[in-house]
Amino acid sequence: MAERTSRIQGFYKLPMGERLRTIAEMTGLSEDEVKTLSNLGNLPPEIADSMIENVIGGMTYPFAIATNFKINGLDYLVPMVIEETSVVAAASNAARMLRYGEGIRAEAGPQEMISQIHLVNVTAPQYKAMKIIEAKQEILEHAKQQDPTLLKYGGGPRDLEVRVIDSRMGPVIIVHLIVDVRDAMGANTVNTMAEAIAPMLEKVTGGQARLKIVSNYATRRIVRAWARTPADEVGGLDVAKKIVEASILAEIDPYRAVTHNKGIMNGIIAVALATAQDHRAIEAGAHAYASRTGHYRPLSYWEVDEHGFLVGSIELPLQVGIVGGATRVHPVAKIALKILNVKTAKELSEVMAAVGLAQNLAALRALVTEGIQKGHMRLHARNLAIMAGATGDLIDRIAEKMISDGRIRYDYAKELLEKYLRGEPT
Repeated sequence: MAERTSRIQGFYKLPMGERLRTIAEMTGLSEDEVKTLSNLGNLPPEIADSMIENVIGGMTYPFAIATNFKINGLDYLVPMVIEETSVVAAASNAARMLRYGEGIRAEAGPQEMISQIHLVNVTAPQYKAMKIIEAKQEILEHAKQQDPTLLKYGGGPRDLEVRVIDSRMGPVIIVHLIVDVRDAMGANTVNTMAEAIAPMLEKVTGGQARLKIVSNYATRRIVRAWARTPADEVGGLDVAKKIVEASILAEIDPYRAVTHNKGIMNGIIAVALATAQDHRAIEAGAHAYASRTGHYRPLSYWEVDEHGFLVGSIELPLQVGIVGGATRVHPVAKIALKILNVKTAKELSEVMAAVGLAQNLAALRALVTEGIQKGHMRLHARNLAIMAGATGDLIDRIAEKMISDGRIRYDYAKELLEKYLRGEPT
């Protein structure tokens, strides 16, 4: 075995296969482990190697389809990529419950991103803020010149917002460049524009532009979804009222609200992964939005209306795109968008918000009825059986035995498999 060190000179220059061999020799990977890592599945090696740095292999997550979704009167097959059991089944089940009328309604606002320029060492900051506003049209015109293609498709810079904030380093002028990015996520576009206008802002203010970068708190890309369904669809009025109670508990308790919102993000992030979105940005923005009042709150709310219908709503920022970035590089992401059949980034964000609302309903309904573990543990039992080495019909036989015995554990799965293989009674 080669000496183990993290200082590998020129590692990034090596071909992917040599990188893998280097790591294998250093860490003692077996031939089977090397073979497993080198299997990139449906991602061509040249694409994998160009997407990020120092690639030595790939890791595949299951690609699934959530069914039953009707959003704004249209049916959608929703691709989801996730490792957590029962998420896809729960989303599909809740989507069936929400097919009443036009199904889940959703509406996204303008696809505008915010890029920030932070100016420091500014004297008379309030006056200089006014000078920025005075020069706004000239600054916006210069920003427009950075992306003629975006202008051709109807996008481009829309506005300039200016704030003055006191800090430990003195007053800071924060400039927000608002850009309609159309069907892109938009980070690269707005970053380029921010860097281009920074020298103009420095000239106007006499300060120095420290940061010039997109904000992932995408409050100009808010998406809302709402749904109304007969109480019988969720198990009756009593169950509907309990779902409302569970929603209220998330409103009053931040410890519960975090888990409430995590369930929402189970659905949203699964779609984001399938379509190669920046899921870290989505997650960060959503949780920041949940805290916008100064207290961490749920992103969704459930109520019973005057007709005894269960009604739910969700609101959050979603920064997504269907052009550019990994969305158009990863072959599976392109397939996912084809299956989903969305035509714009706005439509994709509406679908994702609807999925988040359905996922939330599924979780709350499970919590107030049979408990969250019943369906989850059934799938977990199958996973344990597979981990123990079971194949074919033995997977379900071992899983069912573990469930009936109330012993859903890996060691028991191994014990049952050995007994089955020896032909012993269980």
